[in-house]
Amino acid sequence: MKNQSVVVVGAGPVGVLNALGLARAGVSVTVLERAADVVESPRAMVYHWSVLDGLERLGLLEAATATGFLKQGYTYQAFQTGESVSFGLDVLEGLVKHPYNLHLGQNELVKLALVELAAYPHAQVCWNTEVTEIAQNDRGVTVQTMTDGGEDEFSADWVIGADGARSTVRDQIGVAFEGFTWPERFVATNIRVDLESRGWPQTTMVIDDRYGAVISKIDTSKLWRFTYCESDASPIDTVTERMTDHFETTFPGIDDIDLIAFSPYRMHQRAAARFRVGRVLLAGDAAHATNPTGGLGLTSGLFDTFVLYEALAAVINGSAPESVLDVYARRRREMFVDRVSPAASANKRLVFHSSDPREVERAMAGLRQLTTDRDALIDRLMFPKTIESPSLINDAGTEENS
Repeated sequence: MKNQSVVVVGAGPVGVLNALGLARAGVSVTVLERAADVVESPRAMVYHWSVLDGLERLGLLEAATATGFLKQGYTYQAFQTGESVSFGLDVLEGLVKHPYNLHLGQNELVKLALVELAAYPHAQVCWNTEVTEIAQNDRGVTVQTMTDGGEDEFSADWVIGADGARSTVRDQIGVAFEGFTWPERFVATNIRVDLESRGWPQTTMVIDDRYGAVISKIDTSKLWRFTYCESDASPIDTVTERMTDHFETTFPGIDDIDLIAFSPYRMHQRAAARFRVGRVLLAGDAAHATNPTGGLGLTSGLFDTFVLYEALAAVINGSAPESVLDVYARRRREMFVDRVSPAASANKRLVFHSSDPREVERAMAGLRQLTTDRDALIDRLMFPKTIESPSLINDAGTEENS
């Protein structure tokens, strides 16, 4: 049996960044990941300006910026009329520390964080390690795993479940995943093509009930993310055949698109009934899942992370009561249910389900107003900051212990 203070299940960005924060605080931590290496399939790749302070505190922002790139602009395009409306984060200059978004595949952020994590002798990552069973009592948690070499066992004082929407940890602690699954599937593609020279902005939301799409530049190697929506009734094994129609319709005349990778997946609006059961805590997609329109899934997962690792380290080091973890569980769940999920749902309906021309015109009129109303634009762009939770180990956080 291997003993440590914290076992983190899942080596995605939420899991690895929690581990890094704990290791930096002197806590012994082990990350368990069922995959053989960092998952490379198309996943989240936009980091809203509001999470960059947290990446900076973890010592990752400089390397992440050097690996990815920073951008300020947004464009919304009505597919049927061709009208485009653009605005940017430059309006936040002088108001916030980092008035820009970071574009970087989440797999690349994980790789950067793993390099940092490797510098701590009290931290380790175990690949090819699938969690099969979790048991706990008031003294600690036992985690049973299956590896290439057979069964293994880990013990810890605490466990963080960051193992995604299909979380084994959540299932093992008997917590329901409340909400609903959308009747469509998303298809996220990574394509290599020079769109900027053809006049495409670095981020475009195409509004249409058939050809709605989110198009974003991922890095400086002409790699782009093109995500669209289709009926879940369509056969998944012929997704690439239907993909051609989306490419040809969205990018007419551009015939040099190189499909690098794609990932079809179901979309959910769900939250775990509880984010804490005894010595087991949930974070990221294991705690809540949202459709990705607007990039709020990774954003809320990172905001989970920034308060969780700090609070858990304080509990372990004896500088905060365990009750702050209940505050974490309550606040982050309320934030997702009350703010994140409704906003992401509204984003999806706008981009992918706007079929009535009058509805599209009303939406475009609201977007046009942002180009002339500075206060309204600032209010809109500040939304990603409003889903952050304050530190749980300051005076304001520890007052709420019930």
